[in-house]
Amino acid sequence: MRRYLNILFLLTAILVAACSVEEKTHADGESATYTCPMHPQIVQNEPGTCPICFMDLVPVSQTGKENGELMLSQSQIALGNIKTKRIKFGSVGSNAILTGKLVLDETQTDVVSSRAAGRIEKLYLKESGQPIKKGQPLYELYSEELLTLQREYLLALRQNQELGQENPRFTSFLEAAKKKLLLYGLTEAQIQRLASSGQVSPRITFVAPVSGVVTEVAAAEGQYVAEGGILYRLGRLDKIWVEAEVYPQELARVNEGDALKVAVEGFSQTPVSATVTFISPEFKAGSQVATLRAELPNPNQQYLPGMQASVILRNPSGKSLTLPTDAVLRDSKGSHVWVQSGKDTFKAQMVKLGAASADSVAILSGLKENDRVVVSGAYLLYSEFVLKQGADPMAGHQH
Repeated sequence: MRRYLNILFLLTAILVAACSVEEKTHADGESATYTCPMHPQIVQNEPGTCPICFMDLVPVSQTGKENGELMLSQSQIALGNIKTKRIKFGSVGSNAILTGKLVLDETQTDVVSSRAAGRIEKLYLKESGQPIKKGQPLYELYSEELLTLQREYLLALRQNQELGQENPRFTSFLEAAKKKLLLYGLTEAQIQRLASSGQVSPRITFVAPVSGVVTEVAAAEGQYVAEGGILYRLGRLDKIWVEAEVYPQELARVNEGDALKVAVEGFSQTPVSATVTFISPEFKAGSQVATLRAELPNPNQQYLPGMQASVILRNPSGKSLTLPTDAVLRDSKGSHVWVQSGKDTFKAQMVKLGAASADSVAILSGLKENDRVVVSGAYLLYSEFVLKQGADPMAGHQH
């Protein structure tokens, strides 16, 4: 594979060298420099070999290097499909569509802990990500403490039945015993069954306190747990978050508290309303995107974490200089385009972007009306500049 790559770059080097010779004949007194086709950062003033891959260095032209320009022949322009267009005022469209994803609302979480010390006899849900309804069985616990509380309740119940009419305090004893069982997590239905059957059980089934989705299973069957030990973590689904990545030019169009339209895949094509609750104050590491978060009502709990969604941003009205999206190159230094500065000559220009849609973007600064901008082949110009001149075309530029 390396052999074929070397052959490919050698052919490129021959083409570059030929172009350099052609340019050198039109530049009297121009001193030649040499670079490696595979490693453009290697530049020296005399022939030699690359210290990295040991390929022969090829001569490169210095024409335009000082002002960041690149001159191509007519054949190179044709082969590279380099096309230009005069920039004009226009509209980037009515909406911008962001790709989003539904995630749990971290403020709507619950912890299910053991109500008493004992042994986990059964877990009804053993995997995270499963939806659960309020009142659905969660786990079964064997507990001597709960066994004792059941006996106390039955004793208070019999005393009240026998002596309650003569002494009202036995009624208060019964109410206290029942309240204690409720505080330990038994339901009204379980207490009624205990009262009607008169049979205690060392194994008690506990149910989900809320509806939601299981985000963590923290216990295992057969495990002994202390009172208050964490068994499950649940996320409620009455509200859900939708998160999307936003480019800098789009940040100015949205603020916390704004209403957005969200279309969730798999549901009605009619978008639903969501409210922006958070915009990240910093970009993600190594990127030029920030995180936008909106709160989406979910009363029927039909939306689940992980679902894909489209977030619709409305573009501001008005006209601005616009270009096709593919004409703009983005890197860690910002955004730039290639402008035709003369006959067969091109120069990189830093620009500031505004609103964007799927196929066009607004230019806020860096260009003026009727500038001729490269709209096809911009990446090829960037690569050719680096290869021929051994430098970044945007070196020294600032936004």
